[in-house]
Parts: sequence; structure tokens; C-alpha cells
Amino acid sequence: MLNDPRSHGLWEKTAPPAPKTAVLAGAITTDVAVVGGGYTGISAALHLAEAGLSVALLEAVDFGFGGAGRNVGLINGGMWVMPDDIPGVLGPVHGERALELLGGAPLLVRDLVEKHGIACEIETNGTLHLAVGEAGLKELRERHRQWTSRGAPVELLSAEETARRVGSEAYAGALFDPRAGTIQPLAYARGLAHAAQGAGVQLFSGSPVLSAERRGSGWMVATSNGSVTADWVIVATDAYSTGPFAEVRAEQLHLPYFNFATRPLSDNLRRSILPRREGCWDTKEILSSFRMDQAGRLVFGSVGALRNTGAAVHRAWAQRALKTLFPQIGDIPFEAEWYGKIGMTSDAVPRFHRFGDKMVGFSGYNGRGIAPGTVFGKTLARHVLGELSEDALPLPVTEVKEQAFRSVREAYYEAGAQVAHLAGYRF
Repeated sequence: MLNDPRSHGLWEKTAPPAPKTAVLAGAITTDVAVVGGGYTGISAALHLAEAGLSVALLEAVDFGFGGAGRNVGLINGGMWVMPDDIPGVLGPVHGERALELLGGAPLLVRDLVEKHGIACEIETNGTLHLAVGEAGLKELRERHRQWTSRGAPVELLSAEETARRVGSEAYAGALFDPRAGTIQPLAYARGLAHAAQGAGVQLFSGSPVLSAERRGSGWMVATSNGSVTADWVIVATDAYSTGPFAEVRAEQLHLPYFNFATRPLSDNLRRSILPRREGCWDTKEILSSFRMDQAGRLVFGSVGALRNTGAAVHRAWAQRALKTLFPQIGDIPFEAEWYGKIGMTSDAVPRFHRFGDKMVGFSGYNGRGIAPGTVFGKTLARHVLGELSEDALPLPVTEVKEQAFRSVREAYYEAGAQVAHLAGYRF
């Protein structure tokens, strides 16, 4: 996309084609205008169209261009924050409601993939949150206690069982979540877009929204070549927000995240590395993640941007890390590399914003966008349809608040990732 091989890497190489779309030209009128062609926006548009509303979906570049087409591909439920802490952040009612909704969010992804026949390499074998040392194991024990107290079917694995499932003895244990899984994230986004188009949604790519103004009881959102007048507007631009929704970007810290993909592993290596094909990430502050794609490529990632000095630093680190974690892999070359950005809120909890009467949106997924984005998109659709009142939503309404010293802190995190990766796995 945009002729940049580092923007979507392996996912662009292996995803089915995007639906055929046009640039918005001229003025149209619909019931709902959705801005943003990621999981939230496409899911909202799809569910609204299936309920009989007319919908226009405006995407600035291509569907899946943002985080939806660049992430690791882990279908996780829940949030980064410990379950018992969520009610303290959101309040007891919204907290428990959000936990219940997000805990089951991976099931919605599975249902949509099956219903619409989306070819996206979905694997429903769960995920492993990997404990690094005793501190990491202590954290996972507490997560296990808190989730099981809510009836979640998570399992705490021993170091020995973790080694069998991962193919490495580097970890002190793992938290296994059978509800979760992996997916080809860009293929999933494009598949949802195909489904939305089939349901009657008008899809417009290459159509960044430049303004949003009141028109009677509704809104007019305008691009350089056209406009959509609608009763409702759903804002689903998240970390890639610009134009009239740039304030959403201002309340987030952008954390860069990269991935490298090896060439397909041999059958022997696949029998020893992730034989059950779970997706993995660890408990380090500067975390690492890895999973296998359908062709047997190992996709390995961490915090950092593949630009300027960071490209060489992070690439060398990834090569060392893989060889240390999986000595059996040897010196295997990388076939693809790419990176994107994660929108981090100040408390690692998503936001629900009302930008005006009948203009709403969720944002701030903090690196967990596939399942939460999908289920929040459906939630927005139900809100527009009148099925969920504002009081019944999983998150309270919050004002957009800019994070202080964003650029300085973002530069600090990238510098910290480079320093950590310069030293990591050298000894």
C-alpha cells in the first residue's frame, strides 16, 4: 500500500484482493456515514447494513491500511489492564460490562469469519501469554486468579508444558486462553469489507474526510471531491486520525511496533516450534510476540519503528532473539518486514466519545484491536439502531483529553526500544 513494502509486509503479500471501490465524488445522502476502514468501522457498517440502514464507509487510503493491516494477528479478548482493576477505572457497572463483552469478543470474530466465508487463515487454538522469569510468572498467576474468578476458561501452564507448546525453554510458564487465536489481519479486514459491500454498504477508498459540519438534525462529512449527508456519523479512525478528528490522535501516545516474517519453516521445525499454532507474547515491559502463519512462516515482533537507525537495530535484535529462543532454527532469513503504530491511552483502556449529537466513536485499543474493534463496531451499530442506550454501552462517555508531551514521550519510547534491542540477546 502506498508503494511502501514496510507498511504491511507479509500481510499485503498473502492477503486476498481488497474489494473494488471508488473515490467519493459528488454529494450523496445516507442514514449513516462511517469514517475509517479498520475493524471498528467496517464491523459497524456491516451490522448497520444488515439491519436495513443505508451506509457510506469512507476510508482515507485503503481498507485495512491502518493498524488493521499491520498488527501481529492475535485475536485476544479482554484488555491489558488486570480484570480486577477495570471496575476501578471505568466504574463497577461499565467495568464488569466491558469485561464480559471483551472476554467474548473473539467468538464474534469466529462467527463473522464463518458466516461470511472470509479467507483469513483463522486459527482457533488459543494464545499463550508467556512468563519471563519469576516476576512474569507472578503476574500471570494473578491474571489467572482474576480471570477464573469471573468464569473465564484460562489455564496456567507449567514451565515444562510451556516449553512443549512453544518449542523453547525460555519461559517460566504461560497463561493459555482457549477463546483466543490468530488470524491474517489484513485478509480479515478485507473480508469484512467484502461482506459489508455485499450487504449494501457504499465503500469509498482514497477519500479522507476533511470536514464534518452540522446539517439540520444530521451531519455532512466532506472530502476533497464529495460529501455525505447522514443522520449519524461513526468515527472509527483511532491511531490514524486526521482532519476534523485529529483530536483523537492527540489523546493517544503512538507506540511503534514492528514484525519480521521468516521464510516457511521445514516440517521438522514446525513439529517442534508452536506445534499447536498458538499465538504468543511475553510479559516483558518491551514485549515480544510471535506466531506462525498458515504457510509456516514465523512472525516475530516487538516495540520499535523500522526507520532511520531503528531499522538496523531492530532487525539485528530480531535475528539474535530468534536464534536464542529457538536454537534449532539456525540462521534463517527474513522474508518480509513491516511496522505500524499502536494508539495508547493514558490508562490503557479504550474510550467512547460523543463528538456531537449523533456523532460517536470508540478508540484507543492499546494494541488489542481485532476482537475489541470488531465487537465495538457491532456495539456502535446497535447504539445507532436504538438497541443500546448510552447508559447501556460498555464504556462511559469521556471527553477527548490531549496527553501532555506526546512527541517527547514517543521519542523516548522509541529510543528505549532501540537501547533495549541493542543489548538484548547479546549474552
